[in-house]
Amino acid sequence: MAEKHAAFVGSIPPIYDRCLGPLLFHGFADDIVAGLPGKTGLRVFETACGTGIVTERLVQRLRGAGTVIATDLNEAMVEHARARLAKAGVEWRQADATSLPFPDESFDAVVCQFGVMFFPDKLRGAREALRVLRPGGVFLFNTWDVMEHNPIVRITHETVATFFPDDPPGFYRVPFSFHDSATIREVLERAGFEKIEGRRVETTGTSPSAHDAATGLIEGNPIYGEIMARRADALESIKAAVAANIKAELGDHPVRCPLRALVFQATRPARSSPSR
Repeated sequence: MAEKHAAFVGSIPPIYDRCLGPLLFHGFADDIVAGLPGKTGLRVFETACGTGIVTERLVQRLRGAGTVIATDLNEAMVEHARARLAKAGVEWRQADATSLPFPDESFDAVVCQFGVMFFPDKLRGAREALRVLRPGGVFLFNTWDVMEHNPIVRITHETVATFFPDDPPGFYRVPFSFHDSATIREVLERAGFEKIEGRRVETTGTSPSAHDAATGLIEGNPIYGEIMARRADALESIKAAVAANIKAELGDHPVRCPLRALVFQATRPARSSPSR
């Protein structure tokens, strides 16, 4: 799983958290946490926790009557989340979602917000989620719908490409590459899950300005490294162009952007061993 598109490092975590949280992730975080089972004493595992946006909501949902263990492949993201939520009572660890360092049947729920798209082996990732779940436990995750239904990302992707006609940065293709419901369902079935439910969720992201949105969309994820490796001198011009195009299509002060994702919930069978 350790590949360039998963490198949320350096200056990226704080910009991601401040700029992209409300723009892309907060509404979906509220939705996915609402799907957690209502019983008390849950032991919840979060993978690809990023800067702790979902983690914070999991803690609030459990109200002290449960346990949250949050992990991410990127140590820089984990450290930012740990510092931001220092008093939340969360156990933080660096971990690869396709090779989890936990025993079988350790958790009642596995939660993953916008992480599965980055797994190089999605079936292996699903099998690991199944393995660490207790019988009857649930796997909750979301993934982006196509870029056309998430216009602020489409605008960014298309604008950046105009600066690099021969070698455009490809980062945004990765998080928007796993949106076929039938394929996702097949992966879950092959992993051994049952009671698979999928739905589309629409929400609206916000940003105080097109400039702030462009800062997050360019400097708050690994496209920043791709740009700097190609034309570091063009960074400010790219941000200005992205901001102008966002303003033209979605407004400014504030920016309001329609967003759409797919949300899945699947259950580990009560009386069968994990698929290997």
